[in-house]
Amino acid sequence: MSYLQITKDNISTEHICCALGAKQYEEAVREKKQWLRERMDDGLKFYRLNDRAKVFIEYLPAEKAWVPIDAPNYMYIDCLWVSGRHKENGHSKNLLEQCIQDAKEQGMDGIVHLSSSKKMPYLSDKRYLEHMGFTVADQADPYFELMALKWNDHAAKPAFMKPVHTKPGSNQGIYIYYTAQCPFAVGVLDDLRKVAQGRGIPFQTHRITRLEEAQQSPAIWTTFSLFYNGEFVTHEIMSAGKFEKLLEKCT
Repeated sequence: MSYLQITKDNISTEHICCALGAKQYEEAVREKKQWLRERMDDGLKFYRLNDRAKVFIEYLPAEKAWVPIDAPNYMYIDCLWVSGRHKENGHSKNLLEQCIQDAKEQGMDGIVHLSSSKKMPYLSDKRYLEHMGFTVADQADPYFELMALKWNDHAAKPAFMKPVHTKPGSNQGIYIYYTAQCPFAVGVLDDLRKVAQGRGIPFQTHRITRLEEAQQSPAIWTTFSLFYNGEFVTHEIMSAGKFEKLLEKCT
């Protein structure tokens, strides 16, 4: 099958893979599309399988990435996702090769992508990235790893930035950083808020809306990061039921 590039010209009429068929996320998908439009001015590229499927890659120059990393002259992969029956068909490799081609054509030194020391939801599998030639460039507590694939041996070593703010906006109860980059993150907030309120736990969210704010954030994965009483707990976007169980452990 062929791949389709999503651009400003077709994004209004084409799907972007996330939350396909889920009506409760329609507004969040619209917000994601607007976020993509704005990032395209910064060089973001989005390719997906030319089918109704969750098979896509999204990337942009690392200097413009909404994560606290220092990776000059690298390309940063926001998301590489191949799901369901399309796994094991070479799509990840094909999409990754498209990213490599674009990065080389722009004179970049390599590619960086966020992963974890163990396999976790919403983060690419470290073992797969290593198979594709990536190595660990830097680590950040409690489990984040910055993976790098570079073809210039003299290139700078990518690293996590030291955040300007090491603590979230509140040390009372739940505090969540998020962006419009993932419809699932936006779509679950109301459900999580109801769970926390039902247990009498303070619940606050902070939507990151600027590049500079994202790069100075205490959240490594700015798409969604959950803190409890000032301490990072998880980046996982979860259902209300799973959140209920998490609160049982935390309180």
